[in-house]
Amino acid sequence: MALGTAQFLMVLDTSVMNVSISQLVEDFDTTVTAIQAVITIYTLVMAAFMLLGGKVADLIGRRRAFAVGLVIYGVGSLLTSLAPTLGVLVLGWSIIEGLGAALVLPALAALVGGNYAGRDRAMAYGVIGGLAGAGIAVGPLLGGWVTTNLTWRLVFAGEVVVVLCILAVLRWVDDAPVTGPRVRLDVVGGVLSVVGLTLVVLGVLQSTEWGWLRPREAPFTVLGFSPTPFVIAAGLATLGLLRGWLRRREERGQDPLLHWSLFDIPPLRAAVTTLLAQNLILLGVFFTVPLYLQVVQGLNAFETGLRLLPVSVLMLVTAMSAPLLNRVAAPRSVVRAGFALLVLATVWLVSAIDPELDDASFAAAMALLGIGMGLLAAQLGNVAQSSVGEAERSEVGGLQYTAQNLGSSLGTAFIGSVLIGALTVSAERGITDNPAISDAVQQEVGVAISGGVGFVPVDQARAALERAGISPSEVGALLDTYAQAQLEGLKVALLAAAAIALLSLFLTRQLPTTRLADTGPAGAPRVESARSA
Repeated sequence: MALGTAQFLMVLDTSVMNVSISQLVEDFDTTVTAIQAVITIYTLVMAAFMLLGGKVADLIGRRRAFAVGLVIYGVGSLLTSLAPTLGVLVLGWSIIEGLGAALVLPALAALVGGNYAGRDRAMAYGVIGGLAGAGIAVGPLLGGWVTTNLTWRLVFAGEVVVVLCILAVLRWVDDAPVTGPRVRLDVVGGVLSVVGLTLVVLGVLQSTEWGWLRPREAPFTVLGFSPTPFVIAAGLATLGLLRGWLRRREERGQDPLLHWSLFDIPPLRAAVTTLLAQNLILLGVFFTVPLYLQVVQGLNAFETGLRLLPVSVLMLVTAMSAPLLNRVAAPRSVVRAGFALLVLATVWLVSAIDPELDDASFAAAMALLGIGMGLLAAQLGNVAQSSVGEAERSEVGGLQYTAQNLGSSLGTAFIGSVLIGALTVSAERGITDNPAISDAVQQEVGVAISGGVGFVPVDQARAALERAGISPSEVGALLDTYAQAQLEGLKVALLAAAAIALLSLFLTRQLPTTRLADTGPAGAPRVESARSA
């Protein structure tokens, strides 16, 4: 229960933040893009430090790492609840909580794998996946109600209490001791991992402000181009250096940050890549949909949470059905069905994005999304942990959570970038094609749009246009164009998520084609069928 509650807590944060975007923008007098960065940095910090977190767990013990991570996480939650500025919010939530989670999650995966075996392990991972779904379910409702009626800060103050409760009962959780020789920390590998992942995600995140090729508000240019592709390329090059470094250390018999030979295990490789894709889609959709509900439809945080309830509840119920699914279908079949449902759900959401909210159609699409996500959550963690032996559990836990959080970072950053890019293109085209807007106003607004368009409520855009001295008739024409551009931007962003889900079907080829075997009496996993699948 302590492990499941910790998993619930890690997921709760992001879902609360997503549903409170409008209130955060108002409280900190900032923009949607800035809150997008805050959410992205949180998941980026987790992704960048997760492999190190897994190694630290092996070094100091998994239960101790779990406890230390919870303490750090609690300190971050307390600071977040008191944050007076956006900078302090980034420090408390994005950085300190992210570092705490980077210790907690790999240790959690290893503790679950070490405390359960066979069908019990499948059930445990189903429960963990289900509680992650519960965090997504409770987050929008709890965060929405508290944000609307009190303040979002109370959620983070409450997390401090939950952390203290988990620590109080942690002594009843058996440790999962590391077998084999003593682990040494690979500092160089850790630095290369952090720098490489940070540069890749930073480049994608800043593409909204810097532009992809044509520079906008970029701090510098490279050969006249935006720095975005060069920052991403530098990140990929650094990750290439990391790969070579890890291989050399492994060949010399030294402890690498990550044993690259793990990627020679086909089901593990497939599980990690599909975990990344799953979270990219989920966080991309969960960033996009609240913008539609709050900015376009004008719903408050609690009303937004209610609209997200179908995806959350059905993700929870479906993920909890893991033991039943494992009796009747192989992981590859279940995961492929999950991605197919994600394609259908996101395309359905595109058709539901209209000026008038169709609650029935929207709820059905979100329910389908929840079932698809639940099918993935019920399988991938178990496949990853069942593909290795006891000694590699922390390392694989760090790897799988790195993939999850890297996917979350890229989902918020990339889908957000696609949304703003599509909004900008649509607004430019709409203004140029609208005969009710004079050439002078087209030129004036066009210059402003070329620097990037913010995703703001129409009333806020109206006030800005009126302050600029534009005539009432042209203000109305501009607002109609902007409102249409918002819808088009949202649809393009969701279509991008659908395309990723479709392409993800090709990542499932090496997942096991037979049901995962039970473990033997000693608790060592029988992974031969999984490795050869």
